[in-house]
Amino acid sequence: MTMLMKAYVYVSLKKSVLDPQGKTIHGALTKIGYKSLQEVRQGKYFEITLNGGVSKDEAQAEVERIAREVLTNPVIEEFRFSLED
Repeated sequence: MTMLMKAYVYVSLKKSVLDPQGKTIHGALTKIGYKSLQEVRQGKYFEITLNGGVSKDEAQAEVERIAREVLTNPVIEEFRFSLED
């Protein structure tokens, strides 16, 4: 039996990019009483299940390529990911 791997990919706007949705969320949270918030930034989250039979190195390379080429706009977004057996 081959083990499936899961990839967890987090995509967010680069710090240099204005995040109007994050600002709106921050304002709403402040209005309902959350006073200790400095900043809120929003993003996207993906879970990808990989077929078994690939090495961890191959899986990392493939997930990085998917994130870079498909899931993000490299001009305004950045990503990070983790793999789990």
